[in-house]
Amino acid sequence: MEEQYRHDGMPVEVIRQLTSWGHRVDVLRPGSSLVPVSEAVRKGSHDAWVLKTVSGGPGLTLLEAAAAVGLTTVNDARAIRGVRDKALAAAIGRSHGLPVPLTYAVARWETLSEIPEADYPLVVKPADGSSGRGVHLVSSPIRLKEMGAKLAGEGVLIAQPYVPNSGTDLKVYCVGGELYATERCSPLHPGRPIPERRVELSTEVARIAAEVGEVYGLDLYGVDVLLGPDGPVVVDVNDFPSFRRVPDAPARVARAVLKLARDGGAAPPPAAVVTSLHAARTPAQMPAAVGETL
Repeated sequence: MEEQYRHDGMPVEVIRQLTSWGHRVDVLRPGSSLVPVSEAVRKGSHDAWVLKTVSGGPGLTLLEAAAAVGLTTVNDARAIRGVRDKALAAAIGRSHGLPVPLTYAVARWETLSEIPEADYPLVVKPADGSSGRGVHLVSSPIRLKEMGAKLAGEGVLIAQPYVPNSGTDLKVYCVGGELYATERCSPLHPGRPIPERRVELSTEVARIAAEVGEVYGLDLYGVDVLLGPDGPVVVDVNDFPSFRRVPDAPARVARAVLKLARDGGAAPPPAAVVTSLHAARTPAQMPAAVGETL
């Protein structure tokens, strides 16, 4: 995991949970440490590799190296690559029928001026962005020119027509095949002080969130959904998010990681639990044998 997450509740609490169950967890911080890759990434070294990193961080290279030698990765390294690049994620999603907005990708911000005026207002953000960084609402071509200095140097950018909404969005989390949702203030409407809270999932949003896992090949993930005038719209997909407001999140995530490690990365399809989404469950305890590694 990257340095910025070394004190973060997720994954630190998951590490503590796994350790309390008797598992050995080795933590690598590739952004600040000398990593002996040829020794760290080898068959038989660990049962699974789990990544918590920022977009563009060096951790994904380590995860891909682990996958290349046949080790289990959580999530699948190719799946993570598919959602970390937002332009690639949009292409994958739309090609599989997910409700993803029309998406433009440009290497230089000036090229955005070629987008038809009818598509404004636009949401513009870095293709490798995360945590709401660099997200801008651009009202017109004139405003685009005025924002050039802010957009320059961001690398590849994506632009999508703005989806009218209430000022809130849904964050849907998938953990161990279960779906949970919270409602929060949209980053494009920061002036609306709406506290984040758990909400019930509609059947339609639950179906879409489950399809996201199948389309991108993710086991643990989050989906940002806007409720637009034409229905739900997927605006972002995150591998290994914060899992905020998921009940007993550290234990749930830890159990999911253990199951994926034991099954070689194969997870039950999220769609299998949609029909019983709101049923009360008491997750089975998963005792660990001392000396098992992760």
